Amino acid sequence: MYLKNKIFSAFLILILGTQLTKAQTTTIRGFVYEKETGEPAIFVNVYLKGTTLGVNTDINGYYSIVKVPKGSYILTATGIGFDTITQEVIVAEEDIITRKLYLPKKAVTLQSVEISAEREAQKTEVKMSVATLTPKDIKQIPTIGADPDLVQYLQVLPGVVFSGDQGGQLYIRGGTPIQNKVLLDGMTIYNPFHSIGLFSVFDTDIMKNADIYTGGFGGQFGGRISSVMDITTRDGNKKRFAGKVSTGTFQSKVLLEGPLAKQKEDGGGSASFIVSLKNSYLNQSSKVLYKHVNEDGLPYSFNDVYAKVNLNGANGSKVNFFGFNFTDKVNYTNQAKLNWESTGFGSNFILVPGSSATLLDGNFAYSKYKITQVEGDEKPRTSLVNGFNMGLGWTYFIGKNDINYGFEISGLKPITHFITMLIRKFLPLKTLQSLVYFLSTSLL
Repeated sequence: MYLKNKIFSAFLILILGTQLTKAQTTTIRGFVYEKETGEPAIFVNVYLKGTTLGVNTDINGYYSIVKVPKGSYILTATGIGFDTITQEVIVAEEDIITRKLYLPKKAVTLQSVEISAEREAQKTEVKMSVATLTPKDIKQIPTIGADPDLVQYLQVLPGVVFSGDQGGQLYIRGGTPIQNKVLLDGMTIYNPFHSIGLFSVFDTDIMKNADIYTGGFGGQFGGRISSVMDITTRDGNKKRFAGKVSTGTFQSKVLLEGPLAKQKEDGGGSASFIVSLKNSYLNQSSKVLYKHVNEDGLPYSFNDVYAKVNLNGANGSKVNFFGFNFTDKVNYTNQAKLNWESTGFGSNFILVPGSSATLLDGNFAYSKYKITQVEGDEKPRTSLVNGFNMGLGWTYFIGKNDINYGFEISGLKPITHFITMLIRKFLPLKTLQSLVYFLSTSLL
């Protein structure tokens, strides 16, 4: 009965979304990209010159200026570190115009002028207990092992206490670590820290944005009561192949990205990829560099792999496919061996309907976290948690404000259990038998 009510609610939301979509007209919308890489330009200003109509782009580089009167306008986009670009737009009644904008990097940087986009956002948006971080912010603090990391930045935020012991744990505003929700591209990460306790599983170089909610987070972040870390990654360079190799005393890293189908400013779709590989060799380097800690070295090592493929449509609609594997190994000589592995995969999308000003987004993800401990008796002890989450949402724009609504389904069992439950609940046995018989005879 509960499941039927949830499905009925989802159907009602679909009908509501359709009605709201029909009511909105005269809209200028689109995406803003960085001209050099094709990455979405986030939090830049897009406005109609000479008017009070304008908005900031979101995390996807999307903007939507609604209720625009009939006439001719100069569409302008400007952001810190970018040159200002303009484009003429003619608006007719009951029209929806889609324009892509490409911001070039600023050629000259003024040293004596200090401007903050975050400060400007604070004037127009009330964000209680929310810290928005970018890779540039993380790289400004002192680092351990010459490699900036999100977990090192979190320790300077108010209300955050880091235990620093094996595995590392965050206690935010008095909540326990299990009460924190960590999302990577909409995918749940059950343990975001490595065995050393100084690094997270997130590669700073592939991060696009991180929102840290230490309180007052909305209904879209269900399942936790202490805090939420919502982390999104870059799509990868859509213009050219690029890479990075770095090494330090703790770990080494390789980053590769590039286009599968190059982005063109005159229209058309594009595709790109980004891959990050991290490997720790502290168990070997510590024998030489950290003998004062332990002559036998420190028994910690880890490996991280993250990959993402991005497909973009001509109108800005896109779909991402991603997956990860994070592995830790701790080997105490003649005592115990600890291994924990986190694995997951998923997809998310953004759909820009051609005849509607409403933005549609959705996601699906599955992740698993497993711990194995082997002591002197050589008998392994294991602990496992896995789950899935999927959701669908709509964004309805009203001037400089917007309304977000949707639904989410999540569970602590594989998705196959959920599909099997739906089949048993809504598909009669006779119908199922007839379907199996039809498929078998057709294939044979």
